[in-house]
Amino acid sequence: MDATLQLHLSEQLYVRDPERTELGRRIVDASIRLMDRLGLERFTFKKLADEIGSTEASVYRYFENKHRLLVYLVSWYWAWIDYRIQFHTHNVADPRERLRSVVAVLAESTTYDPSFAHVDEAALHRIVVVESGKVYHATSVDADNEVGLFAGYKAVCNTIARHISEIAPAYPYPRALASTIIEASHQQVFFAQHLPSLTEVKLAEENPYRPVADFLLDLLGRTLETEL
Repeated sequence: MDATLQLHLSEQLYVRDPERTELGRRIVDASIRLMDRLGLERFTFKKLADEIGSTEASVYRYFENKHRLLVYLVSWYWAWIDYRIQFHTHNVADPRERLRSVVAVLAESTTYDPSFAHVDEAALHRIVVVESGKVYHATSVDADNEVGLFAGYKAVCNTIARHISEIAPAYPYPRALASTIIEASHQQVFFAQHLPSLTEVKLAEENPYRPVADFLLDLLGRTLETEL
């Protein structure tokens, strides 16, 4: 993969593009590590500034508040997932094999990607599992949607829906099923870790998220009445 690769995100997500400066990349790196460790509620820009040895004012030059920073991080994650889906399905002719690859990316994209050295993808995945619902379940959701802050999430959903329609063109709810699969890929991880009585999925010792992928493939196969 190209070590200089950059993901393209909406300019509405930030005050100043953090990818363009060393300080901005440090803010992104430290915010992921700190939010993963503290959770969104305890995370503050003051703590972030202390983490990077800078000032709160310098953080505000990039993000207007911590909610918008969370939206940025989640948007980055979905843009990265979209990139990985395209990478892993580019030369795959069989639509069922493409859908299996998509599910693997959704469930198992938790390892370091050298294309983005300043991002801890495993920590970011944990943030998305725990905190991403707060991005959409917010009073600003309609205004945020209006300016395109959820484009990455929608792109992934539309890609999955397209693969579903290729396999089962008569199926009437491809986007509903796609968004359900996306949410389940994180919900089942959360339940397995924190509310195990709500799921039969158990994270494995080796390749821990493979049971999540198995569940998603079973759900898709039964819904679409096809072998996956």
